[in-house]
Amino acid sequence: MKRRLTFLLTGLLALSAFAQESYTKKLFTASDGTQLNYRELTPQAKEKDEKYPLVLFMHGAGERGSDNNKQLFHGAAMFENPVNREAYPAYVIFPQCPENGYWAYHKRPDSFQPDSMPLLTAPTPLINGVRELLEQYRNRPDIDTDRIYIIGMSMGAMATYDLTGRYPEVFAAAIPICGTVNPKRLEKSEDVNFRIYHGDADDIVPVNGSRKAYLKLKEIGANVEYIEMPGINHGSWTPAFNQADFMQWLFSQRKSSDTNTNQLED
Repeated sequence: MKRRLTFLLTGLLALSAFAQESYTKKLFTASDGTQLNYRELTPQAKEKDEKYPLVLFMHGAGERGSDNNKQLFHGAAMFENPVNREAYPAYVIFPQCPENGYWAYHKRPDSFQPDSMPLLTAPTPLINGVRELLEQYRNRPDIDTDRIYIIGMSMGAMATYDLTGRYPEVFAAAIPICGTVNPKRLEKSEDVNFRIYHGDADDIVPVNGSRKAYLKLKEIGANVEYIEMPGINHGSWTPAFNQADFMQWLFSQRKSSDTNTNQLED
């Protein structure tokens, strides 16, 4: 068993290292001085005058740090897969949350039950930094601003709800995995296409967070799917990423131009 565990761990580390090869290391400095390490994957064979989708991936608490590597541990390999890269050419960015940060909140919430989650009036410096990073990409001529997507897992799913709640006009689609949010924060998210994943045996972030988000989004008329996985604990991102239509669903979403404003406001 020990030998097998060592082999599996070595394989995972090798996979993570392989994924890092195609992702360029970058550093973004926001207007308030907040710095964000991030990694960027670009379309493999760019064509002149072509516009490409942008995928923003928000990692979980376990990948925080300053190495600009750990945030690629989950999710990065599926975008680097040569079949996916050919079928779905896109820009993919993975910002890294600092060790002492918590993306959408100033600290780890005391409870992950949705009705106890904070109601914020202003974005955290980290979310504001992500907003400015997004704005930089949105202003590029080779980005299709009708096809900007966000994926988040756990802490990153909480950030996904935060960003889509603040800037719903930006995102064509959002995939929050094992996250939670105060449902009141989703009042303006009706124009975002959602696919939510959660394991019903999650003992870290209660499944009630996704259930209530789904019900709220249905209430306001959003296009939302909810996929609950029986017997799955907190690591529901693995079966989510292995859904046969995960990539196809994501890249088929498009925002109508009349809901896409020119600039993100604070």
